[in-house]
Amino acid sequence: MANFGPKDIKKLRETTSAGMMDCKKALAETNGDFDEAVAWLREKGLGAAAKKANKVAAEGVVSVEVDDNKAVIVEVNSQTDFVAQNDVFKGVVAEITKHAFENNLADADAINNSTINGQPFSEYLSLQIAKIGENLVVRRAGMISSDDENFAINGYVHANSRVAVLLGAKCEDAETAKKVATELKNIAMHAAAMSPSTLSYKDFDAQFVADETAGRIEKVKKENEELTRLGKPLKNVPQFVSRQQLTDEVIAEAKKAIEAELKAEGKPEKIWDRIVPGKLERFISDNTLLDQELALLDQKYVMDDSVTVGEYIAKISDGKAEITEFIRLEVGEGIEVEEEDFAAEVAKQMA
Repeated sequence: MANFGPKDIKKLRETTSAGMMDCKKALAETNGDFDEAVAWLREKGLGAAAKKANKVAAEGVVSVEVDDNKAVIVEVNSQTDFVAQNDVFKGVVAEITKHAFENNLADADAINNSTINGQPFSEYLSLQIAKIGENLVVRRAGMISSDDENFAINGYVHANSRVAVLLGAKCEDAETAKKVATELKNIAMHAAAMSPSTLSYKDFDAQFVADETAGRIEKVKKENEELTRLGKPLKNVPQFVSRQQLTDEVIAEAKKAIEAELKAEGKPEKIWDRIVPGKLERFISDNTLLDQELALLDQKYVMDDSVTVGEYIAKISDGKAEITEFIRLEVGEGIEVEEEDFAAEVAKQMA
């Protein structure tokens, strides 16, 4: 005897937009289990869930959950910003984030291959797609955790939920970790706003640095052309763009050049040691533009631009802490969405 009736068929049809007979067959194949029937329709390419699953999901939100010794971050994409602001969608994201946190799911693959509420995650997501009416994708996720009481963790989600950051720092003692954890939220806010792509210049691929060098030097030259036109002071044109390139030999040559300049200016040699460090620091600053743009620890801290983020952490911890973990996710970054005008879309539907 069938474990479903006309009301079940009607509910499944309203949920998935699949045909009446397809819904009846889906329920028959799954012994009347509604969620499994939704998944069955999707697998067969029938109904809203299946059709929506082929749509590009480039909107959505980023969510985080933070505890004393663990934090997770999850990006869930939808097709439109309208759905991303929907309370039902937000509820789904919150449930997925909690699921990832409680089960130590450290990446999107782990989430997508997990079991949630007693069912495969793929089936759970199919049901949400059918309910919400758009494709949903758990695209990226990350986790920072430690059982060490000397390890500090914190995070931040921007007000629009499109950008979120997690940070972790090794500390020498628990008291420092507690102090640093509070500061990490402020630094996470900095990272959300300033868009670093990596923690340190040490993380850059050497070829990436080489490829970026000429273009960034040329950019400074172009800026100087405009400054000349405006009658403003010019910027120093760099030779390099990252501290990766500033070998001991490069620094030694820079120091020699500074000393030669001081000699030519007639500055007494006995005062050079008071002038050279500052000029050498300026040389390093001029020649690390890539680091200052893309490496978190090397960026000037927005709340105290007299120091870099790395220097700030060292300063407030008396040298007892170092940021070692960094995850920043921004909704849709890296996704290519095909632009299509309305007339072309209509033509495609009628083809």
